[in-house]
Amino acid sequence: MSASILQTPKIPQKSNPLFSKLSPIRSHFLPKHHLSPKSPLLSLNLPFLPTRFPISTRLRVTPDELVPDSPLNSAEEEEEDAREAVSQILQEEGVSKEEAALIASNSPNYVRMLIDGVHELDEASLWDSWKGGRVGEEDDDERRSGSLSFKEKVYYMGKEKGDRGILPFLESVGLSTSGSSHVARYLSSERLPDLINKMEARRGGLDMLDSADASFPYLVESFPRLLLLSVESHFKPLVEFLEAAGVPKGRIRSIFLSFPPIVFYNIEKDIKPKIQALEKVGVEDKDIGRVVVKYPWVLSTSIQENYEKVFSFFNAEKVPKMSIDRAIRSWPHLLGCSTSKMKTMVDQFAELGVKNKKLGQVIAASPQLLLQKPNEFLEVVSYIEELGFDKESIGRILSRCPEIFASSVENTLKKKLNLLIEFGIYRNNLPRVIRKYPELLVSDVNNTLLPRRFVKARPSPLTATFANLLCVCGTSGLCFRMKYLMKIGLSKREVASMVNRFSPLLGYSIEEVLKPKLDFLVCTMNKPVRDVVEYPRYFSYSLEKKIKPRFWVLKGRNLECSLKDMLGKNDEDFAADYMGIGRMLVPPITVDDC
Repeated sequence: MSASILQTPKIPQKSNPLFSKLSPIRSHFLPKHHLSPKSPLLSLNLPFLPTRFPISTRLRVTPDELVPDSPLNSAEEEEEDAREAVSQILQEEGVSKEEAALIASNSPNYVRMLIDGVHELDEASLWDSWKGGRVGEEDDDERRSGSLSFKEKVYYMGKEKGDRGILPFLESVGLSTSGSSHVARYLSSERLPDLINKMEARRGGLDMLDSADASFPYLVESFPRLLLLSVESHFKPLVEFLEAAGVPKGRIRSIFLSFPPIVFYNIEKDIKPKIQALEKVGVEDKDIGRVVVKYPWVLSTSIQENYEKVFSFFNAEKVPKMSIDRAIRSWPHLLGCSTSKMKTMVDQFAELGVKNKKLGQVIAASPQLLLQKPNEFLEVVSYIEELGFDKESIGRILSRCPEIFASSVENTLKKKLNLLIEFGIYRNNLPRVIRKYPELLVSDVNNTLLPRRFVKARPSPLTATFANLLCVCGTSGLCFRMKYLMKIGLSKREVASMVNRFSPLLGYSIEEVLKPKLDFLVCTMNKPVRDVVEYPRYFSYSLEKKIKPRFWVLKGRNLECSLKDMLGKNDEDFAADYMGIGRMLVPPITVDDC
């Protein structure tokens, strides 16, 4: 490149339309030993131009403008020549002509890197002085720029790189440029044809796991030794073992990606002992697969060693071992958590009076609370305090329904309470409603136990009402239950009154509880629906074990009574009042009686 090209007094950046067609070339594709920081190409200091560009866009600079050179070859022809040169290198390494052409076509970054290297030497007039020494000194005369074609230059550049075709092959199977360079270091002793066969075998092995192509390159980049393992003697036995342990075949892929070290585990020496160690926490054979899927790292040595620390910590807190084991089985992630982090949450529970056995109940029901951020837990505590609860009451709620404290105040708790207020529950009555049935705060607003079938044996007026409700009112949880009660003839005020006095009503399934008992009340007992307004606890009694037996007793004696009188009495009082049995005192048996 002449000095006149390097000394440009003024270069217009917008007047020449050619500027809009220039695209930068990634500098990491440049051979670093051919482009020094003092290179004349870099001294141009033109931020709007690439460091180097294809021959079709190389420029001859004049004082007024940049004019494209007349290219000897188009960019497409250069790329085609370069691919043929790469293909030739691959064939020399033992790859078939068809596979070599395919690999060269699917490694554009590698091809571009070689093209850029040739351009760099051409543009800096360094080709004649460049002596790689790796191709062979006897070829120096033939490698002079005046006697070599572009394809030959690319060929010599590829041979000089010394990767023996491994880099373009790795790129062709999806690895990034940096990933290819990293993996290639582990494969320096591998013949390219053998590597291709192994790679296809590994890919086939992962396809057997329903693995997407995108996952394979990432796994290989992170764990290149994967390519040195045998599919037949290693991968297939590993997959079969995990399936036998209860891991669904479709989830094995996620285990490999979540815990890649398992790929290198020996079944007898590494995996079986770790699975046997899970018996310490009471994991049965049928549950092993579920635990491993939930937290694959449970098979790592460090995680299993942490079990002793976790157990000692909770043992010091006087938590029953049964509760500890249940928590770990339910949430094995606990084994990956430090005891210092868990202690922070345990101290928060203790301030609410939740200790010892109560603590065991909480972590067994919601072990994920131990991994919660303290500020998120305290946010829920503060919100419940604002509703009128003291710390002792909050502790009782925590013991009964710990899931509440893993909920979002804005997205869950406030929405539930606003829904109740909209339906007529007085704000000052919310503490009473929550105290009786705190579970309503974690009932699903958007989903509920929807009917799986309609009762076809004996149609009732409520069946049509129920079907119509599905079409009119939607299927959102608490709202759906309350609207169901309104749809059968109760007013909004009456439903609110029922909830105020018996909030567990909102947790009952329409299909399994509300509808069957209302059907029996209306169709068999011939009572009005509004009777449940006076005694909403009617829905809490068993239809088969209490409601029907007592009704048939009263009917057999032609007796009428309220729902409260019929169901609110214990068996002894009911027998005395309605069966004429009375309270019979049986005298103790004496020796004389014998």
